[in-house]
Amino acid sequence: MSRISVRGFAVASATAVTAVGSVVGVASGSTAQNHDAEATAAGTTLLADIPMGEQAQVQTASLTQQADVQAIAADASAKKDAEEAARKEAAKTAVAKQEKARKAAEQARKREEAKEAASRDAARESVTFAVQSSYTVGQIQAMARQMVPSGQFQCFSNIVDHESSWNYRAVNASSGAYGLFQALPGSKMSSVGSDWQTNPATQIKWGLNYMDSRYGSPCDAWAFWQNNHWY
Repeated sequence: MSRISVRGFAVASATAVTAVGSVVGVASGSTAQNHDAEATAAGTTLLADIPMGEQAQVQTASLTQQADVQAIAADASAKKDAEEAARKEAAKTAVAKQEKARKAAEQARKREEAKEAASRDAARESVTFAVQSSYTVGQIQAMARQMVPSGQFQCFSNIVDHESSWNYRAVNASSGAYGLFQALPGSKMSSVGSDWQTNPATQIKWGLNYMDSRYGSPCDAWAFWQNNHWY
């Protein structure tokens, strides 16, 4: 029978003999010298020298130790997997919360913009001016200042400057575009008032509505105009 080397096991036998250190076996046919065997015997217990019952205990201890090592490794792997899954779930939850907050902020912004637009429309409709046979540039600009939000007036003025130089009767000879904003055709301003040809206040209402509905604001309309030279 070949001798099997088993290292690192302490075997408690029925005779209270404890094997400490390495258990070394020499294969059949070995030519080990006597002094080597003696040196080995000093710190080594041979599995073949242990009674059969205790050999089973050694082998069982070996299997138990291997199972413990594997269980520890499995626990560590499972813990690592659980931590990684928790991290991913936390990141996913954080992203979902951020998106929810972004949508809520966007909805709040839109509600506020709608409220401001309604307020502007109400204020614009409530403004009335005495009808005159003619208007100076200063009078037309004063009308516009009462109707256009202060933070948007300069952009609004820039467009009117380029389109008509504040001439509410300006006509483009080639296209027929008309008024402060060079509406084409000019008759589209009748959606605000039938006096669109002679009343700059009517034209201002139409022009401001147009800029707000098409671009969002006079300043957005002006930004487009600067890039395209039309709006």
